[in-house]
Amino acid sequence: MLPRPILRLLIGSFLIVVCLWIASCAAALGPGYSIEKQEIRVQFDPGTDPRILVDSDYQLRNTGNQPLASLEVRLSGRRRFRIVESRVTWDGASLPEQNNPAIPRNTSLVLPESWKVGARHTLHLFAEFQSSAGEPGLRFAADGFFLPSQGWAPELLPSEGLFPTGGVPPDKWLLQVRVPATFLVHTSGRSSKTSEHGSEITVRSIQRPDDRYPFVIAGAYKQTLLDTASGKVVVWTRGPEDAVRLQKSAGSLVEAIHTFDATFGVRSHNALPLRIVQCPVVPGCFTASASSYADLLGSQSGAVSSEVASTDTLMIDFSAGAPSLPAAAPALAASWLGYGQNPGYHEQKPPLSALPAFAAALGQEAIEGPSSRTETIRRALRMIPESATARKTESETVLRAKSFLFFFALQDRYGVEAFRRAIDHMLSARRGRGFNLNDLIAAFEQETHQNVAEFERLWMKRPGVPQEFRTRYENDSASSTTTSKEITP
Repeated sequence: MLPRPILRLLIGSFLIVVCLWIASCAAALGPGYSIEKQEIRVQFDPGTDPRILVDSDYQLRNTGNQPLASLEVRLSGRRRFRIVESRVTWDGASLPEQNNPAIPRNTSLVLPESWKVGARHTLHLFAEFQSSAGEPGLRFAADGFFLPSQGWAPELLPSEGLFPTGGVPPDKWLLQVRVPATFLVHTSGRSSKTSEHGSEITVRSIQRPDDRYPFVIAGAYKQTLLDTASGKVVVWTRGPEDAVRLQKSAGSLVEAIHTFDATFGVRSHNALPLRIVQCPVVPGCFTASASSYADLLGSQSGAVSSEVASTDTLMIDFSAGAPSLPAAAPALAASWLGYGQNPGYHEQKPPLSALPAFAAALGQEAIEGPSSRTETIRRALRMIPESATARKTESETVLRAKSFLFFFALQDRYGVEAFRRAIDHMLSARRGRGFNLNDLIAAFEQETHQNVAEFERLWMKRPGVPQEFRTRYENDSASSTTTSKEITP
């Protein structure tokens, strides 16, 4: 063993080397910039043709190791709203836009001159949204609108090149919403001040890093507070509603929330109550594709009656009464599985595209009992032929059903607790960056120390479903408690 003085010297030298290495990493390794100050202002004009005006200001500084010739952004609402006017300025001068052919969602802003290292500039973005019947995308009315957690606010992106940086909002920034004084307003962040100016009010909300994808919900709503066995629910409706129906529906959704918390990890540490808001314009309220799995959950195929607007808010169609859990739960589950947290959430491919529907099935099981699980699985199995050939491509209906059942199979094979840890690990590790099938497999292999990739190929790369799984659930004596224990291969 080394003498103690020499050991101290070696440890001290090691710590010095570590500190020098950390200090060297603080220097820029590639092109990039920082957002030193940011503010987004939303103004609602409820005139004859309602409009939403979005003004965004950014104070930027080049913190990279080289000058920049352009800035990559995703501009306001290009995919979800009807934009009638947009402007981009750089230090007050108009800035040309160029579509990025490699990534159609992105826009390149060509700078008038090279952005030198250390230099500061002001970027201003403006967009005007109008609601128009007969066109795709989100719509709004003179007495209400919502801007969901993604798709309306500009998003600044990292610079292009090796080791790029940029696009990260500052630790604290301001979201300001100006609406008629008769409106209720709910936004991301923490409300810091509300002021009234004649017939309008302005709500200012301080946004933190967790509010990277801001949202706004506002309208001439009536508020009802419901006390359920599982917690409080805030309901905003455009007119009087049947409190008994709302109480029952809200209680079911809160029960589903507890199940999602237990399975996927708590979505928010702020313990915000669930907020259910009536859609301002039903035909243009929903854009989610979760309805393709509705028939697997026992609801009407193709029916869409809810969409997540934030991690604590559901926009719901009340025109046919309170929605059923199968119709609402996939949208609700999106709050845990990536909406407003991971880019490209709505672009997932099978089997990951079935994860919200699987989550909804878990919520349904929590409310209706263990028999719901067996019934749901049998419903999906009926969509998959018992005899299939590898030479024939499986239909989209079969692929959806297999993807849906794949998550039940994962739970059965590796156990509920390992399933929970793996999903929680994947969602935590990939927050803000998106995730794919490889991330799912890696998370499960880390938790189980087994070859999960081979198990995935057994399910998704071969025709039909494994006979052992089909036999287990089609057998009348199949246990309804298989999710509570680990199933060995």
